[in-house]
Amino acid sequence: MNEQNLEAIMGLIIHGGDAKSSAMEALQAAKEGDFATADEKIKQAETALNEAHHSQTGLLTQEAQGNHMEVTLLTVHSQDHLMTSIAFTDLAKEIIDVYKKIG
Repeated sequence: MNEQNLEAIMGLIIHGGDAKSSAMEALQAAKEGDFATADEKIKQAETALNEAHHSQTGLLTQEAQGNHMEVTLLTVHSQDHLMTSIAFTDLAKEIIDVYKKIG
């Protein structure tokens, strides 16, 4: 695996993890009724997901150009990490909306 691909894969893992952490912090803030912090943390999660998508787009672009890469467990893990973070952030937004309506 070349260094550029490894950096992109690590970007998926790092930014996906950052997104999930921010979304979890957003949920905790909403649970405590601090919706301003919750909204800010969700924005941070979305920014991290955007960064992860940039890493993913680089890998997809290379693949589309015929530069096939070896798929390793690390590659699969990075994609799984990103997908989980996206789903968690989406769910966090919905739960925060419920907290807002209850509060």
